[in-house]
Amino acid sequence: MTLALLGLHLAVTGVLLPRRLAGSARLQARPALGAALWLALMTSFTVALVLTGHHAVEPAAHEPAGLIGLLPHLEPTGPVLPHTHDWWLLATAGAVLAALVAAVGVRAGRARRRHRAVLDVVAVRDRRWGALVLEHAHPTVYCLPGRRSRVVLSRGALRLLDERQLAAAVAHEHGHIRGRHHLFRLPADTFALLFGPLPLARLGRAEVALLLEMAADDAVLAKVSRGELASALCALATSGATPDGTLAVASTGVLARVRRLARPGTGRRRRLAWWLGLLTLPALPYLLACAPHP
Repeated sequence: MTLALLGLHLAVTGVLLPRRLAGSARLQARPALGAALWLALMTSFTVALVLTGHHAVEPAAHEPAGLIGLLPHLEPTGPVLPHTHDWWLLATAGAVLAALVAAVGVRAGRARRRHRAVLDVVAVRDRRWGALVLEHAHPTVYCLPGRRSRVVLSRGALRLLDERQLAAAVAHEHGHIRGRHHLFRLPADTFALLFGPLPLARLGRAEVALLLEMAADDAVLAKVSRGELASALCALATSGATPDGTLAVASTGVLARVRRLARPGTGRRRRLAWWLGLLTLPALPYLLACAPHP
């Protein structure tokens, strides 16, 4: 019964929900919460996978004991111990996954440091825009996130965009930096590296990237209009690829973002319910494995 419940949870979170949630207008209305939901789904899937492996190897090692099974026991409560030492299993799996995320982060950080070192030599600081300007005809605007962040403009972007469009593009990059969006992308990138073809990995990585771009778009709207931001996105849409480890204003989902900007703004009600759901989702597989059943 436990394996069946965990298998159902894996199918729902790994295949069914990702296909249902991809491109959801409700998630796009609250992009930061939407990105957090995708990360919570990835966490929940990983916990369920670890517990499934454990129960497949030792199917009769524990007796489901409900929520009390989550608590440590100094003495046996019966002939069979409840799920108490699974904490060690989850802690070990969590440490391995944290090491993988850290390894991906270190690799991205090295790429950013190399790129930053080159920029500090070849680019010129523009005090008006608070950015580095590259002598390049191709229009592009991007940022290097991290502790020593940089916003980068090409000379082509300065020629292509008017003052309000440039203000929108630069503010978008500062939104990425303030929101530390590169840290949100790390677990999604790691999950995609581990579970490549799985819909949750494939769609989740793309959706997290898109929703973070939308979150940075929202950070701009206090300074510029939706139309000015949309025109800047369209103008830069042909800017092409950006260096590894960077976040570019027009690198992801431009058409979806422009369509979203054309829609009227939505309210931000029921945020507490969203956060409660996000906090519960990663623990759901453990509750399924420990819940008493016939």
